[in-house]
Amino acid sequence: MRKLRLTFGKLAIVAELRDTPTANALYAAAPFESRAANWGEEVYFTVPLGVEREADAREVMQPGELAFRVEGEAVVIGYGPTPNSEGEEIRLAMPANVWGFTADDVRQLRKVEAGDLIRVEAVEEAA
Repeated sequence: MRKLRLTFGKLAIVAELRDTPTANALYAAAPFESRAANWGEEVYFTVPLGVEREADAREVMQPGELAFRVEGEAVVIGYGPTPNSEGEEIRLAMPANVWGFTADDVRQLRKVEAGDLIRVEAVEEAA
């Protein structure tokens, strides 16, 4: 299983990648760095991947799902309600490609502030 580690200062989450064009492009681009932005209870950061919206792209995410918004070329991680949410759901600004999942507690991303450095790198599997 391919994995990426996303490090936000002292916080880190490890994501298992799905078998999608977006996941493939992110994995191929790693390692890279970006800067965090926030929108409600969502952290996002830009990554110029040049991928297209996938057929199963969606707005409402489950906790732990990681997505990529084609418009604006941004990795998007929701951990709670956003300005578009109905109730407590995690609703992104627009449909996004779901490329991975983390079992780590994404609510820890509440500590990430706009402008924080984010580093994304492949996780080497132990043999």
